[in-house]
Formats: sequence, structure tokens, C-alpha cells
Amino acid sequence: MKNNSKKLLITGGAGFIGSAVIRHIINNTKHSVVNVDKLTYAGNLESLESIEDDARYAFEQVDICNAAEIKRVFNEHQPDIVMHLAAESHVDRSIDGPGEFIQTNIVGTYALLEEARDYWSNLDGDKKDNFKFHHVSTDEVYGDLEGTDDLFTEETSYAPSSPYSAAKASSDHLV
Repeated sequence: MKNNSKKLLITGGAGFIGSAVIRHIINNTKHSVVNVDKLTYAGNLESLESIEDDARYAFEQVDICNAAEIKRVFNEHQPDIVMHLAAESHVDRSIDGPGEFIQTNIVGTYALLEEARDYWSNLDGDKKDNFKFHHVSTDEVYGDLEGTDDLFTEETSYAPSSPYSAAKASSDHLV
């Protein structure tokens, strides 16, 4: 019987959404997870205490902007899938200090993409054919809704209105 379990490298896994995704994967699948998180203001390892001792879970405190460390993580853990959730977030914080948002959301995504591409290019056969890079964005890239009846659709144009949403839109375009 073929083993269909995958190894997922999840960036931003100590954040609110990332930790929920990791708990779900560990508790409901046979997959394993490598959690890559810088542990800034938004990271909270307490949210992962219920699964931290699971043999299918590993934590790497790494900044996605650090290409050498990201390369090490790829080479050491050999993931099948990357799920990129790491980002500086919160519109108000981006207005007060946009530099962090540009660094993490744009430069960090670029560094992660470059290391993932390099890693993928050295894979063979099914491992190469089935490798996935999944980038998670935000609805903020589409701008502001006008009212409660206004909705974003698949045809909505990008219209970022803060440094946060502009940095996320940029990362989307890089991907």
C-alpha cells in the first residue's frame, strides 16, 4: 500500500489562522507539518501546545527573509507542499510603519519563492511533479467595500488602499 502522507511546510504557523490549519492537519490527517515562524507580535506557540509533541510536527523559528535559513529548512525537511501564510498584517500598523510590511510581505515572499524554486528544480520524478506552493492572500488587496451589499468577485480588480494591502498585492503578483 502506497503512503499518501505529505509533508507540509507552513509559514506563519504560530499565527491565528496558521495554528488552526496546523492543528487541523495533525489532528485529522496522516500528513506532517514543519511550522516556520519568526514569532513576532502575532505568533503564539501556546496555540499549538496540543500538538507540539506529535512526531509529525516540527517547529523552526526562522524569518522568511533569511534565505540561507529557508534553504536549510527546505533541504533538511524536504517538504512536498508549501503553504505560505506568513505576513505582517493589520492596516493601522502598516500606516505607522510600512517598512516591516514591505520587508516581510514582499521581500520575504520573494526569498521564499526563490528557495522553493531552487529546491523544486533539484527534485526528481513524482516528487517534482507533485510539489505545490500555496500562497495565502487577503481580501484587503481588492480595496474597500462601499456598503453591506457590496461584494468582491473573481472579476474585482486589485485596488489596495494601505501599505499592508499594497505589500500583500505585491506578494500575490510575485507568486
